[in-house]
Amino acid sequence: MNARAPSTSPWVMSGRADRMNPSVLRELLKVTERPEIISFAGGLPSPQTFPVAEFEAACSRVLRDDAEAALQYAASEGYGPLREMVAAALPWKVSPSQVLITTGSQQGLDLAAKVLIDPGSRILVETPTYLGALQAFAPMEPQVHSVASDDEGVDITALRAAQLAGMPARFFYVLPNFQNPSGRLMSEARRAALSSTAADIGLPLIEDNPYGELWFDTPPPAPLTARHPEGCLYLGSFSKVLAPSLRLGYLVAPPALFPKLLQAKQAADLHSPGFNQRVVAEVMKDGFLDRHVPRIRTLYKAQRDTMLAALQRHMPEGVHWNRPAGGMFLWARLPAGLDAAALLPQAVARGVAYVPGAAFYAGAADARTLRLSFVTASPEQIERGIAALATVIREIQP
Repeated sequence: MNARAPSTSPWVMSGRADRMNPSVLRELLKVTERPEIISFAGGLPSPQTFPVAEFEAACSRVLRDDAEAALQYAASEGYGPLREMVAAALPWKVSPSQVLITTGSQQGLDLAAKVLIDPGSRILVETPTYLGALQAFAPMEPQVHSVASDDEGVDITALRAAQLAGMPARFFYVLPNFQNPSGRLMSEARRAALSSTAADIGLPLIEDNPYGELWFDTPPPAPLTARHPEGCLYLGSFSKVLAPSLRLGYLVAPPALFPKLLQAKQAADLHSPGFNQRVVAEVMKDGFLDRHVPRIRTLYKAQRDTMLAALQRHMPEGVHWNRPAGGMFLWARLPAGLDAAALLPQAVARGVAYVPGAAFYAGAADARTLRLSFVTASPEQIERGIAALATVIREIQP
């Protein structure tokens, strides 16, 4: 047997690069691109919600009236009128000078990681939590502590114990509204307790809110940041209410934190696309979102109801799921003895895909969990896909 030839590449990877891992979701999306697969896997908004006509008209107006500025380099902070719109829409007093337009809210997580995490720093996250946040934090080499959580969100007693047990955490990352992956909504009582506890123990919060406008019956309680603005970094997105390919989000930072986040932004990409920012501002300027977002809510609520009915109709005993009050995701748990990751290839062979829940845990994972997205499949696909998944579960149940 011949010995393996040594690599001739001159490139030496950093230790930070070794901590970068491929996204389980992105790899899975390659499988779900096959036309015969019914996908409940991707966290993608429904294309039915994209306001194509409004974008076409806005692009035309921007190029007609403001082409030179729209196609030129721009301020790193973002387009002034768009920052003003963001500030005005938030339910607490925010100066536009605190708003930084980002290249998707994912960049907000990356900037926060660069500014707030040193190697070995301790950070706290919910159980489970958003996979993209774990990916953004990992290259900065933190110690990530997963805090026990229930159907209302983080366990406050566990959070206090985690912060006081050892080296204080740099921050607690939290998604209070229709969380990705679990779809859960943090109650008013839990928000009040979290906000007061975080202030009491000196724990900054990173509040991520890409799904807050996608409520079905009742708006969610006030943001955590509205209760203690100086102790919170707030992230938002245009991806779920307009279109994801715009790659536009925003963060709202306390004045003490904003300059360093801006410097990190400048080092990363100078500024987010100025043309896109002007187009979004043009679309939004006459209150369009107030008319558009309710249509998204109506569609997604109907999709959720279809999936809940299909689960009730087809799933065998021992499978449990929640009833999300908004957002895009439903969280399910398989019967004892089953593993969602091990089950996935058989599900794909039957023509249906989902995301195994283990990817969303920073600590010990619950291998029986899985995430189902209900917003991109048609009602007929939801019915067939859930029936196929139920068949696979029955066949493999011990």
